[in-house]
Amino acid sequence: MNPMPEVTKYIFFTGGVVSSVGKGVTAAAIGLLLKERGFNVAVQKLDPYINVDPGTMSPYQHGEVFVLDDGAETDLDLGHYERFIDIHLNRVCNMTTGQVYAEVIQKERRGDYLGGTIQVIPHITNEIKRRIGLVAKTMGAEIVLVEVGGTVGDIESLPFLETLRQIRHEVGRENCAFIHVTWLPHIGATQELKTKPTQHSVAELRSIGISPDMIVARSDFAMDDSLRDKIALFCDVEKRAVVPIITTPVLYEVPLLLEEAGVADYLIQRLGLEARQKPDWSTWQHLVAKVRQPKPTVQIALVGKYVELHDAYMSVRESLKHAALALGVEVEIKWVLSTDLEKGKCWQVVKEAAGVIVPGGFGSRGIEGKIQAARYARENNVPYLGLCLGMQLMVVEFARDVLGLENANSTEFDHSTPYPVIDLMIEQRAITDMGGTMRLGLYPCVLQPGTKAAEAYSVSQVEERHRHRFELNNTYRESLASKGMLFSGISPDGKLVEIAEIADHPFMLGSQFHPEFLSRPNRPHPLFLAFVKAAVERSKQ
Repeated sequence: MNPMPEVTKYIFFTGGVVSSVGKGVTAAAIGLLLKERGFNVAVQKLDPYINVDPGTMSPYQHGEVFVLDDGAETDLDLGHYERFIDIHLNRVCNMTTGQVYAEVIQKERRGDYLGGTIQVIPHITNEIKRRIGLVAKTMGAEIVLVEVGGTVGDIESLPFLETLRQIRHEVGRENCAFIHVTWLPHIGATQELKTKPTQHSVAELRSIGISPDMIVARSDFAMDDSLRDKIALFCDVEKRAVVPIITTPVLYEVPLLLEEAGVADYLIQRLGLEARQKPDWSTWQHLVAKVRQPKPTVQIALVGKYVELHDAYMSVRESLKHAALALGVEVEIKWVLSTDLEKGKCWQVVKEAAGVIVPGGFGSRGIEGKIQAARYARENNVPYLGLCLGMQLMVVEFARDVLGLENANSTEFDHSTPYPVIDLMIEQRAITDMGGTMRLGLYPCVLQPGTKAAEAYSVSQVEERHRHRFELNNTYRESLASKGMLFSGISPDGKLVEIAEIADHPFMLGSQFHPEFLSRPNRPHPLFLAFVKAAVERSKQ
């Protein structure tokens, strides 16, 4: 095996023309290409917003919050990185402008800068460099892929881009490569793709001292050879480094498309490396082939409060797809707004579904609709999977209807409820700050023999990622259990309920944690697999 590179190699990703152009998926896919060649890789996302992290941001603004093993609340692109490359990232892999400025201001207040004037250059850029450097150190990565959020030309991302320019100067051009991901708009009237916006975004990039080594040109239509020549000429890159990627309905096909385009071979040569092993794409090709095969469809009703923006439930959606793929079916997600159920709308959609899933969320809006969905699933033997809040509301519904505690609730939504079956954790009661103060990250869970959870996992203990403040109130554990609720997963000390399920039900289970964060395309999460399997059984009936 070749020795590790003497210095860390960097691949920087920038975006042009429009946002949401696919930088995150491109970075994740290229990370997989390099891993397949025997390199240790890590990926970092630089987010230009001034929030310290996405934890307190509205899902409508930001999509889902992806939680890592160490409890970091991060951008959803880190979900792409973990799912594609099958690695576990840590908190240094997501950096925001807010974190950078907060750190620099804290140092200034302490006097670390000895009274010097604090400026973007060098203080802010040095802090960004320090945080980028931590990725290789903490992850043991030989190649670090760094994605800059937003679009070239955004005022917010300038400090990040200036830092990357400085890094190139410090480590040498032979140790870093810049990939610019752009969009080629299609003009319907003339039926042609236009390269001018790409040229302008590259010109903007070059005006701040960065010349891309590769351009990934995204489009909805095929690009002919003359357009590749044009982009190569006007953007000053080699023709083989202009990579056209047509929009594909199969997300997990992207690594195969980039492999076919020779992206990894070009980058390895550009960085002065040699592949350590020949990539084996058989598993990934089989996965994509399975996605493309016609399959029977299973409808799942996803009852949430942010369903207008599907990215708010990105990991849940992908986890359902992973499980369905393993079972040889196609999952069709029916997006149901929980507030509509409260108004008597959309119930036909729920009734036609073979399974109901209630994901996590915060705030009181739409809560009663989710409780009604849980009641419908329980009373009609419809498979149900509750994630975090979905588990808590399953307990609230059970307490109200089965235990007869009419006003049972979570104190998150009703501080004066006489039956607080879900209550604030004791260690959370004195906390006033909202950001980064929940129970976050990986915690152990002991599975109880003979339960559906234990059957799904086939092991006695697991570790899962959490993101919540409220827990099942132990005062009610005995009375809930007496009526048929099983606590099939508990913390090792026995104090916290991690999984609850209904005994006399085909499949009604809720987890206090978020299993969706650990599902992989080739390794679906056991709870999602068990849930979709139960839904398939119901659809056959």
